[in-house]
Amino acid sequence: MFKNIYYLLQISFVVFLSCSAGGDSIQEPQQIIPKNLTLNIVVSGADANNLNGDGTGKISCTASATDATSYGFKVGNEAEVKNTSGEFQYTCTYEGVNEYLVSVFAYSSTGNMISGFQKISVYVVPKTPQLVWSDEFNTDGAPDSSKWGYDIGNGCPSNCGWGNGEKEYYTNRTDNVKVENGVLKIIAKKENYEGFEYTSARLLTKGKYDFTYGRVEVRAKLPSGSGTWPAIWTLGANISEVGWPSCGEIDIMEHWGYNPGIISSATHKPSCSGGCANVKVGETTINDYSTEFHVYTLEWTETELKFLIDDTYLYSYNPAVKNSSTWPFNKPQFFILNVAMGGSWFTIDPNFTESVMEIDYIRVFQKL
Repeated sequence: MFKNIYYLLQISFVVFLSCSAGGDSIQEPQQIIPKNLTLNIVVSGADANNLNGDGTGKISCTASATDATSYGFKVGNEAEVKNTSGEFQYTCTYEGVNEYLVSVFAYSSTGNMISGFQKISVYVVPKTPQLVWSDEFNTDGAPDSSKWGYDIGNGCPSNCGWGNGEKEYYTNRTDNVKVENGVLKIIAKKENYEGFEYTSARLLTKGKYDFTYGRVEVRAKLPSGSGTWPAIWTLGANISEVGWPSCGEIDIMEHWGYNPGIISSATHKPSCSGGCANVKVGETTINDYSTEFHVYTLEWTETELKFLIDDTYLYSYNPAVKNSSTWPFNKPQFFILNVAMGGSWFTIDPNFTESVMEIDYIRVFQKL
């Protein structure tokens, strides 16, 4: 019995060795490398008269390669799009003529890849800004309560004089604010009211309307008189959370009656908030500011704040370096319309009695 077991073990060992010896002949799979990669790009509408296309921005890409089973396409730094057809459509969105880098990748069944790229110039028709919000002030009476609220008082006790040493008390009375004959009237008056010698109004869209980027047009006729301080401006909608100047302030129009004819535009932000040395402030001379209407304009983009009067360029703010701590103008802002009286650096004419800022319309245009 033991002899039989011995013979069986010998036979099994021989069989095992035979199987092991056969394993040395297994070969690794052959790597397949794609080759002869081509990329053809057609810009929609491109011809001899429109070299960069018809303005739609659409491009069609076709790729082919020997031994390729799938393809990938990438425009600029965008994510790669893969498919097995070798065809890819894309719509460019940057307005005007811009250069795009289109990369293509060809993959084989074994995962090997080759790539190529092609630069193309594509024209995209600039979008026409659309009117997205406005007040035409065509209904007599109180301003539209769905669009406008009020600051009431003098800012006391926490911020008396609204931080500027102003002397007025703001109200929402028709004595100080009303819509009449197609215009909004903000009326600054000399009168004893709530312990103050002057009254006026300050309207704002906070909590009712704010916006980010676009073109603002305000057609207005300004008050006159030394001591008046009319302003058309915006504040960051997050002012309650971050405070001023971190919220950012855009002064579309400011005028000081003690300096007649000089119209100003400015910005306020963490890096510069009022009276900063070597910081440009836009100023221009308009002698009929209180007798004629003028259109005060802000063009606000991701990279620039541009100020115009009657479509004439005045001033722009476009810093070379922007970050979250110094560039607050990438978040929503709301409107403020007001006429202040007096400030910590100027006095009011003792003979002043009353003056009015009239606003024909305020409009916001955006590219949709």
